[in-house]
Amino acid sequence: MSIRLGGISVSVACLAGMIWVAADHVRASDHAPALPDSAVMADVTPIPDPAVTGAPGAAVVAAQAARLQQGQATPSEAVIEASADPTLDTMVELAAVRPEKGSVTNLPVPRYVSLKASEANVRRGPSLSHRIDWVFRHRDMPLRVTAEFGHWRRVEDRDGVGGWLHYSLISGVRTVVFTADKAELHGSPDDASGVLAFAEQGAIARLDQCQTDWCEVTGAGQDGWVRKTEIWGVDARERFE
Repeated sequence: MSIRLGGISVSVACLAGMIWVAADHVRASDHAPALPDSAVMADVTPIPDPAVTGAPGAAVVAAQAARLQQGQATPSEAVIEASADPTLDTMVELAAVRPEKGSVTNLPVPRYVSLKASEANVRRGPSLSHRIDWVFRHRDMPLRVTAEFGHWRRVEDRDGVGGWLHYSLISGVRTVVFTADKAELHGSPDDASGVLAFAEQGAIARLDQCQTDWCEVTGAGQDGWVRKTEIWGVDARERFE
């Protein structure tokens, strides 16, 4: 028997629940037209170009930021390249490009969030002038924030697909996606506990709490404990209630 609950098709058989989901992302060029920006980004304000602010080292920082945005350099590479310039201001500004805490929100970077919208344009850079590479089409899918710039957040999904999203399209509500085929949901964080349900690979559930090796999740009206190794959307060492 199949039912629809929260946009997710659920197949139920005896004591086992199976959750099915659609594709997380599609290439913008291969499918229907991307979601109009005016529908969700009417309040976007221009972001000053750091290359013309006149601050010491701004040109170096802008160049490294551009390379990071385009995936041509890692944060460590950017720091190494900039270390050739002994200017303290340059190093301080460069640290703001990809710090341990976001330069805009002061929240940890990287961190996990979820997609608030049912469709979202994913751009090559942090502005409306950058081309759309992908369209995320699954509400509540977990995403990993890897950088911040003004109103924009660079994110990636479990497959490493991503780009820049406007902050209004993401939520701080934590979700996870199952990476194991027919992952077992247990009644308690113990392999010996009873199995309450099975989740199909690609299923999405809300993250409730995590211990060292287990997380409690809720999806399609069913909650249970699953091993961290069978989900994506939480760090291996992350613990919270």
